Amino acid sequence: MRRVLVAGIGNIFLGDDAFGVEAARLLAARDWPEGVEVRDFGIRCRDLAYRLSEGWDAAILVDAAGRGGPPGTLYRIDLGRALPEERPPLDGHGVGAAQVLELAVHIAGGACSHPPQLWLVGCEPESFDLEGGGLSAAVAAALPEALAMVEALIGELLASQGLEVTTA
Repeated sequence: MRRVLVAGIGNIFLGDDAFGVEAARLLAARDWPEGVEVRDFGIRCRDLAYRLSEGWDAAILVDAAGRGGPPGTLYRIDLGRALPEERPPLDGHGVGAAQVLELAVHIAGGACSHPPQLWLVGCEPESFDLEGGGLSAAVAAALPEALAMVEALIGELLASQGLEVTTA
């Protein structure tokens, strides 16, 4: 059975940076097949790295992702193909997906013969304003489609095992 971790990432105090946290909250309320876990990691990247080191087959990171599009634009990125070969040193204030995966492999002490497939479902932010008081209208409006993207990706990941995703 495939094990899939869905990880909401972000800071709830920084406006649209809360996108992944809010998506994880909504996704966690759904019923998922055995082997699928949805969790809000917030800004705890080290916790995420430890969790990734536990033998997951795939992980879907849900986060704000500034890539230059209009606010609310959604991205589905295969991080296994997008991560650079040369990774910058680990920095607790600006940890990215490549560094989290590298830390997970290090934590596993080589026991992790194959790191999980990593995907990002990201949303173009409008603002990381401390005064904003939540998600911008554009990012909030993108949430339903983002949830559908995560659900479809989980379906694709489980389909190879003949499993179907049905959520409530």
